[in-house]
Amino acid sequence: MTQLHDNTESIKGKHLTKDERAQIEVLKQENYSNRKIAVCLGRSPQTINNEVKRGTVRQLRRQKHNGRKYDYDHYVYDPDYAQQRYEFNRRHCGRQPKWSRSDAFVDWADVQMLDHHWSPDTVIGAAKQRALFADELIPCTTTLYTWIDRQIMRTKNINLSEKLRRNTKSSLNSRKVRK
Repeated sequence: MTQLHDNTESIKGKHLTKDERAQIEVLKQENYSNRKIAVCLGRSPQTINNEVKRGTVRQLRRQKHNGRKYDYDHYVYDPDYAQQRYEFNRRHCGRQPKWSRSDAFVDWADVQMLDHHWSPDTVIGAAKQRALFADELIPCTTTLYTWIDRQIMRTKNINLSEKLRRNTKSSLNSRKVRK
């Protein structure tokens, strides 16, 4: 069966590309409305409205008349500025990892585990008991072990005496198939 009217040209939730931003600029210069631009690009009108708002810049027009200077504000859509704003916002979106907010805790925990040979669980317990850091900066023990495995901390698995003794391989229960 053949479908004549395919409506999956643009995927919902897909971000605008630089080419689409350039098309918006050209259509805006031809005095298209945001709704007409949305129909031309196959996007939601609200997406176009948000994009035009994000990429609109104020330009200053100066006019001289009889020795006097007159300044006028002029607003235009700039796709390069909109792309820069989009990339900047994308870099700063999402939740920041806890270790990036708690550098002081990571440094303190490294000193305790490397110099004093504390276990990660002891480090967490001592930090909570002495209230050395805010509660939202102190991770759980599992997270601290994960940071060690991912080499976020200077402490390595070889520095943890108990971790090397544990059997970390999961045992698989294999069933034998009878014939």
